[in-house]
Amino acid sequence: MAQAKSAGRRLGPTNAAKPKAVTASGYSSGRTVSPSNPRLWHVLGPGLITGAADDDPSGIATYAQGGARFGFGLGWTLILTFPLMVVIQAISARLGRTTGRGIAGNLRKYYPAWMLYGVVALLFIANTLNIGADLGAMAEATRLLLPAPSAWMYVLLFGLVCTAGQVFLQHTRYVAALKWLTLSLFAYFAAVCAVHVPWGEFARGLVWPRLTLERDLWLMVVAILGTTISPYLFFWQAAQEVEDTKARPIERPLLQAPGEAPEALARIRLDTTVGMGFSNLVALAIMVTAAATLYRAGITNIDSAAQAAEALRPIAGEGAFALFALGIVGTGLLAIPVLAGSAAYAVGESRQWPVGLARRPLQAKAFYSTIALATLLGALANVFHVNPVKALVWAAVINGIVAVPVMVLLMLMSGREDVMGKFRISRTWAVLGWVATGVMGLASAFFIAASS
Repeated sequence: MAQAKSAGRRLGPTNAAKPKAVTASGYSSGRTVSPSNPRLWHVLGPGLITGAADDDPSGIATYAQGGARFGFGLGWTLILTFPLMVVIQAISARLGRTTGRGIAGNLRKYYPAWMLYGVVALLFIANTLNIGADLGAMAEATRLLLPAPSAWMYVLLFGLVCTAGQVFLQHTRYVAALKWLTLSLFAYFAAVCAVHVPWGEFARGLVWPRLTLERDLWLMVVAILGTTISPYLFFWQAAQEVEDTKARPIERPLLQAPGEAPEALARIRLDTTVGMGFSNLVALAIMVTAAATLYRAGITNIDSAAQAAEALRPIAGEGAFALFALGIVGTGLLAIPVLAGSAAYAVGESRQWPVGLARRPLQAKAFYSTIALATLLGALANVFHVNPVKALVWAAVINGIVAVPVMVLLMLMSGREDVMGKFRISRTWAVLGWVATGVMGLASAFFIAASS
């Protein structure tokens, strides 16, 4: 155990002669892993993409609604969620990198089939609803910039683009494209610069929350927690660690190659911390933009990300409006593959199918069919005019049902020697992980009770 903890703390490789290479996610396994490294961009991979995908159009709507309804008063929630996100996502990544299996693959090996299939079925339903809501938001945002007779034309276009990219593009190029798409989220930092922000009020909202017993306030707090800590992110990051290990023949799961642990675990910590930090800063920028404009203008009810962008136009000007709308499209192109891909990894591992975006379509027909099916069902929800707000509510409720048991199972597996060997998480990480699980449990119970 002590050896595992020591391995998790050290930086750099165990063998100085080990060659550098770029993995499927586009990160480099160079010798120095630190924020001061000028090649930091090449070190970042699954954690950065996962964090950016967390700010999907559905999440944008939630953060915009929080800022419009409560001003700067909920900034503290994003400070609270940051360490919780880092711990749970890093544990997910560590599980995949150590065992060479994703979350569903480990559940299949160590837990009853009914538990596995129940979790996977709920994840697939929640992800499909989320895909539908995100496609609808992207279509509406695009119509604001490029008017079209009907939004469903853009829904189908974006659905086809996301599916075709995953199925037909070479994996290294596609995941590299997802990584570059994370830069689209800088549009929200630019949007903050385009509006007037009272920084004193902003700072007070971060460090001095004004808590009341108002039901709507706590519902919004729970919605923010549910948006930032979602099961599809756990499955995706774990699966990408497995995928990247397979993409580099010189790397193996840590249980088979413990000498790779110092560099691998250091990279996971850095990648996850930067990715989740970036995610929360973007969320904060969205909330601040809405608080500085919509809240002050008395616009307190926002049903979608596109509506938030449209409401900004007369208040903050064309620049802020265009940046906000473009950000919705960019983050949607990033999030939909993560939603569909995480569902396909979960279903595929539970059924023991050949899985992985590095496989050619004919080598993993069922896996790619699941990606296409999830995206198609999400698109059809828009074509048949399923209410996007209700879809988001149901997705949030199902995510609340799935998140807590998945987090409990993650914590149990990451502490089991028969699963993780000597790479079980430390006592500190275990405490933090169980705190995160407890917070999500309370939040999910409150949200489900309030929504019933």
